[in-house]
Order: sequence, then structure tokens, then C-alpha cells
Amino acid sequence: MKLTKLSLVAALAVSSAFAGGDIAPVEPVVAAPVENMTTISGKLTGYYITDDHAENRLIAPYDMFSSDGSQLGLAATLDVTHKFTDNVSANFSALGYLNTNRDPLFTYIGQYFESEANGALFNVANLTATYFDTTFVLGRQLLDTPMLGGFDWLLAPGAFEAYTAVNSSFENITLVGSYIRTWRPNNSGDTWINLTNIDDGNNWTLAAVYDNKTINGSIWYYNVDAGAAVNPDKYGQVYVDAGYNFGAAKLDAQYVNTNYDMVDDSNAYGVKISGDLSAFSLMAAYVYIDKETAGYIGRDGLYTSSWNTLALSTGNTFKVEAGTEFAGITGSLSYAYYEYEQNTLQEKDGYEVDLILGYDITDAIDLNVVYTNTDYGTFGGGDQNIVGNADDAVNALEVYANYKF
Repeated sequence: MKLTKLSLVAALAVSSAFAGGDIAPVEPVVAAPVENMTTISGKLTGYYITDDHAENRLIAPYDMFSSDGSQLGLAATLDVTHKFTDNVSANFSALGYLNTNRDPLFTYIGQYFESEANGALFNVANLTATYFDTTFVLGRQLLDTPMLGGFDWLLAPGAFEAYTAVNSSFENITLVGSYIRTWRPNNSGDTWINLTNIDDGNNWTLAAVYDNKTINGSIWYYNVDAGAAVNPDKYGQVYVDAGYNFGAAKLDAQYVNTNYDMVDDSNAYGVKISGDLSAFSLMAAYVYIDKETAGYIGRDGLYTSSWNTLALSTGNTFKVEAGTEFAGITGSLSYAYYEYEQNTLQEKDGYEVDLILGYDITDAIDLNVVYTNTDYGTFGGGDQNIVGNADDAVNALEVYANYKF
């Protein structure tokens, strides 16, 4: 929608004409259309998810596709940006959602999407200002870093209240700094965890990222006093990666050192090779973690992580993946193996198979299907109430569609 406004001269002339006297009426002069300072976009989402996690559950059993073992969520996301000037704007993202199954036994992601039968929340609400080569983002925002961030999964991505600065003064180099106050974990509804109230309360990251299309690399430092929320302890962490694009193939390596306050340090080593062969994109990766799990908040960037499983536990893990496009359908198939060498919660090795399909029906409508078969490394699929085959894995199906406007 474009806005028009009456020029000041025309407005004064019209006011004088209605005030009386001998001033002849003046035709209003309409200014040329100006850029709309407010932009609005959004999407409508339908998300169906089901699993057989409790197929053999002694208490409250359910089968895949049954009403007890599935959920359908409907959501509307509205994104609004208002520009105060060319370099200062306010950004908002609001989500309203509804779960159609009001009495499920479903436990795969919780009983309901976003933990409640229905609700609404502001996932993003910030001021963004750019001065020369530096952009500042102040308030609720999405963060995408290797070992701290939110997944864009289910109805809305995980988000943070933070103060972030990004600088691009140097060619091919991006500098990043962020101080994080609160965290809304993925699929948690309008629940914001105040990270500054946990331990010493200082949670921040600094980074330098380099990419010239052939050589890429980054180094991140994390100070996470609130690490005990999902990790063994608070920690300082160094994440380093580097990659080289040979054209036909790309080679990447990563190293993560998590220096915990009380428990043993964790060292993670990863390597990945990827490339294209005919119409297929191929990838193979390996990660080894010693002594303790790698520290993370919300998400991780380890090469062998999968749709359901984060490759954070000690031991050897590897992953292979193949992807292609046919008749407008993009698809990928992957297999990952997780050793769980020293994690007492896992009693045996695990694995995950992912089949992911996507199709753009129109420019505005997309349809996506995700099938996963996951062995979490615990007997009976990770549930103490499951009986029967100790090697049962969990089959899950997710089907979701988006209409973007």
C-alpha cells in the first residue's frame, strides 16, 4: 500500500478558503507517491505431526496416526517493519496459534504445539539501526550462531532478547558481538527464560567470520553463565571452523573447546566433505567428542547433527546425506550414527534416518514432508514405560504447509 499526503501549501490554501474572505479556492496539490515506511508480510501455517513413540507403552499406549498420537497445529505469523529513517527501523513478528486436537496423549514434542492449546506471542520486537558499516539490533531477535541460536522448526523459531552489533568494515570479514538477556526455547510458547538470573548472569558471544567464496572460516567465543540450564555447567567456549572450496568439492573442519567451570572440559573435532555428482548433492561428515558433552544453547552447528538428534554427546558420530531435485520436488536422505561413548543417559548406540521432501506449489504456497526413524540410544526408544523390543526406534512423520503473503 502506497501512502499519499497533502502538501503543506495545499493544506494552508484549503484552510484559508474555508476561513472566508476573498481568497480563491486552490486545487489541492497531491505530492508524488512516497515510499511506504511500513511493510507487512506473514504466513499461514498448518503443521501435522505423529509418531509411534508409545506404540508399546504399558501406560497410555497409542499408535502412529491415531488421534492420541498426533497433533495438528494452525498458526498465523505477522511480520511488521516500520522505518523511522533510512537507517533506523522497528521490527515485530507476532504469532497466533491453535492446536486442533484438544485431548491427545501425544508426547513426542509435548502435548501441544507451543505447550498450550492456543495462544499468541511476540517472537521478535526490536529496534535496528545501521550507521556506516555497523548494524545494531536491540530487543527480541533471532540468532543464528554455531553453538547458540534457534531452530526454525514447528510453528516458530526459538528467539532471544539480546543486544547485537554486526560490522562489515573489512572486505570479506564480518565481526559480531551479542549480549543475551533472555531465551525463548523452541516450542515453548510465550516462556522467556531470564538468563541473567542464572549463576553470574553474563551470557555473550564475540566472533569474526571470513568468506571470500573459496576460503571461509570463523572463530567464536561464548561466555555462558546460564549453561547449567541445558549443559553440565556454566562455561566459556571457543568454536573454530575453516573450509576450502575446490569447485567440484568442498572440505570443512571444525573444533569446539568447552571449558566448564566444575566438570571436565569438552573437545569436539569435526570434518565434512561435500560436493555435487551429476544431479545429486552429497555430504559425509565425522565428529568426535571426548570426556564431556559440547556446550550449546538452543542449537548446535556440529556437522553430524540431524533433524531430531544433536551430535553433542561423547564418542564417535558420522553422517552421510544425498540430495536432489526432480519434477520440482527437492529431497534429501540422510543416515547418522551416534556412539554415546560416555553418556550415562544413553545405554547403547543410536542412529537417525531422515527423509525430507519439499515442493513449491506456487510462489506463495509450499508443502513439506519429513519422515524420521530415530534410535535415541536408550532401551525401548527412550521411554521407561515402553515394553517389548529393546531396540525399538521412533518413527515420526511431519507434514506442514505454508502460505506466504
